[in-house]
Amino acid sequence: MFSKELHINPWVIMAAFAILVGPFALSFHMHFPDEMYYSDAAVKMMQNGDYLTTYLGNGELRFRKPIGTYWVVLAGFKLFGVSAFSSRIFFLLAGSLTIGITYLVAKVLFSDKKIAGLSALIIASNIVLIFASTRSIPDVLLGLTMTASAIGFAGLMRFGDQAPKKYIWILYLSLALAFEVKGLPAAALGGIGILYLLFNPWKKISWKTFLHLPSLLLAIIIGLFWFVAMWKIHGPTYLDSFLEDQVGGRVASRYLLILKNGVLASIILFVIYLPWGFYSFPKFKETIQKTWKENAVFFGFAVLWGLAILGMGAMTTKFYERYLLPVAPILAIFLSWILVKADFQSRQKGLKIGTTLFILLSLIVGLAGFWINFQLGSTFWVYLQLAIGFALLIYLVQLVYKGSQLPRGLSFSILLVFFFLSTVTAKISLPEQGAQVQAFVSSNKIDSTKEIGFIGNIHVSSKIRVYLGPDYYMTDITGEKSLSEQELLQRSSIYPNLIVEDKYLQQLPLQNYEVKVASMNWDSKKIPYLLQHLGAPNFKDLLEENGKVYYWLQKIGD
Repeated sequence: MFSKELHINPWVIMAAFAILVGPFALSFHMHFPDEMYYSDAAVKMMQNGDYLTTYLGNGELRFRKPIGTYWVVLAGFKLFGVSAFSSRIFFLLAGSLTIGITYLVAKVLFSDKKIAGLSALIIASNIVLIFASTRSIPDVLLGLTMTASAIGFAGLMRFGDQAPKKYIWILYLSLALAFEVKGLPAAALGGIGILYLLFNPWKKISWKTFLHLPSLLLAIIIGLFWFVAMWKIHGPTYLDSFLEDQVGGRVASRYLLILKNGVLASIILFVIYLPWGFYSFPKFKETIQKTWKENAVFFGFAVLWGLAILGMGAMTTKFYERYLLPVAPILAIFLSWILVKADFQSRQKGLKIGTTLFILLSLIVGLAGFWINFQLGSTFWVYLQLAIGFALLIYLVQLVYKGSQLPRGLSFSILLVFFFLSTVTAKISLPEQGAQVQAFVSSNKIDSTKEIGFIGNIHVSSKIRVYLGPDYYMTDITGEKSLSEQELLQRSSIYPNLIVEDKYLQQLPLQNYEVKVASMNWDSKKIPYLLQHLGAPNFKDLLEENGKVYYWLQKIGD
């Protein structure tokens, strides 16, 4: 009876993932720094009509990543208008699709719905996939496309040289799209996978199978299209920036740094599969031997891809957990296979403990969200979200009490933490600077034909640019490099309107401007202090004293 609970409908898991992660993803509760590169460039594309060249917020060219991610952000802007929602919607859907494709890869490999269903539950609760799905950066798209390529690899591993041609098409086209998303990491993983199938001792694939010219040629055209276009438009110098990011700026040569990153990557790889990995420990040696004998080809492939991503992570100058995402779904399938063969379903006590721990964590986060919103007042929609969250919590408690559908309950309880988390940040992060400046511009009827200069944190600039949309032309004066006071004055003097972070305000000739407050938010450094005084009668005054303020400066006479 219990094993039937692993016959999961992947569409249900995909929908649950999108619904539970969606509230956190589709507003700027948190804004990841690298998102600015893609949203800024997409707004610039809409303004200048050039959909191939990518620009920074200060107007400089940027060629560090291929065009794929920029186009996904642009597609959201074109379909839904320029907003936080539209900048991230396709990345959330990419995370959801990754779950479905993981299920499909497992089905192709094993023809076993239990392994496929458990694989979907494991990857849905993977914290790296969850966070990547809330950010408009390349990693979740790379994870999606590399997982899609794994359908092709799975078909070849299962059927050998007699594999239907659809698998070679899927393999090459997915790798081409992955290359247009992230570049060399996709080529490296794809190349390692192909070499493995060519030379593994258990089921070698003939080189003639891989030499399928129609799919191979189309993949080359897709993969190299943007690079050829940039060469023709901007000349070979654009490659310097690309290669510096892909190789020079990311590959470390110091042995101690490599060792440090390698250890860190290995630890994080273990952590992101908790608590699922704990259930593989009983009978671990026996199960490993069993799975090896059953399917040595996939066993070797999964281990090789896992080691490859650890090696690539170790070679970076700075390791981030999101670098593990391209192989996370394959490793989820590998873990699911081990768990099913180890008869983990019989360990109901352990599953109950794991699920209960995440239910308690969800409860704590949910109560924190309710307390903050009750103290500060909130919208009907936030209270509705809290009500839905607590209803789901009751449902999960019932599953634990009855001892039924525990793997589903464990996966959903992890997702529920993030569903509640957005209620905690709703009053701290929202409305953020972009929404506040948009409201200021609308209420003050700011002329969109007059250019705006921005002085302050460029990550905030990116949020404001998204909310102002393509009708307003805003250029970053400050950036990743600091400016002298003289440079700041020279560059700012050409703009009739300025948006200025509070710490820069006194460096400007304020007598020449009309100064108004455009945005005020919680200062991230003062959040603990403000939370301690939540509910105090003078909280509004404390917020004004300890908040982060952005001012609108309009030149007198303009």
